[in-house]
Amino acid sequence: MLQAVEGTQLSVDTSKQHLAPFVKWAGGKTSLLPELLPHVPHRLTSYYEPFLGGGALFFGICARTTSFSAHLSDTNEELINAYRVIKESPDELISFLSRFQKEYDSAPDQSAYFYQKRDWRHTGRVESAARLIFLNKTCYNGLYRVNSKGEFNVPFGRYKNPRILNSDVISAASHVLENTKAELRTIDYKDALTSCGRADFVYLDPPYQPPTKTSSFTDYTPGGFSEKDQEELAEEFGKLVDRGCIVVLSNSETSLTRHLYNDFEIRKVTVNRPINSVGAGRTGYKELIVLGRTR
Repeated sequence: MLQAVEGTQLSVDTSKQHLAPFVKWAGGKTSLLPELLPHVPHRLTSYYEPFLGGGALFFGICARTTSFSAHLSDTNEELINAYRVIKESPDELISFLSRFQKEYDSAPDQSAYFYQKRDWRHTGRVESAARLIFLNKTCYNGLYRVNSKGEFNVPFGRYKNPRILNSDVISAASHVLENTKAELRTIDYKDALTSCGRADFVYLDPPYQPPTKTSSFTDYTPGGFSEKDQEELAEEFGKLVDRGCIVVLSNSETSLTRHLYNDFEIRKVTVNRPINSVGAGRTGYKELIVLGRTR
């Protein structure tokens, strides 16, 4: 079961039991869902998520209801394309991934097969989506990272028997993307939020402010996300609250983020992050949940 606002229990539709992010994403929010879902209104009309990533909160909400319109966006063009393909052409995608799974499993040199696919210049939208999912399931630590040219540059992961194809997850995701009439756009978060109005729910999950100079996971797109970007996001957060939107933001706990959201209600939580080069470094992270109401 998932919790609703004020601790009300809701039974989960068993037809949605496979709802989950179809990619592993740095900063993914699956482990934070128990902290986030209580702040999502039980009755939603419009839902906006402009830093979509793996979409853990979106899928978490869809496990209890799809009676709302979804406005989902990200600046990562490959990622949004994958969502569109899952929504519109899930069977074609499953067919491609099934082929990739068989070829990978039977390849005499799986590392060479991985780098072949990493260097592959696809010609179609379904091929692009299949490549992204394949690389995500087989690259080092499941990390998505690009260089300054926008080229995927994560090395081979050396997993034993990675599950490249999960048709149940893809089918479930396609179902809820259709049911919520999801609008999927590759667009800057400010442009994505221009149509937000009173009582619309907005979830902001930006690339995290790194606690140290060497711990950044912001290279999802060539431009990254700087301290100035964090400051501008905090300004946008305040504007959304002033417009009457219901806003929730998550970020790492740093001196900068505490300062930027000092006027709002902040909740500190400890979470695990599944993407870290050292296993011991995946636990005990301090994060902030910022609620769109003043102290």
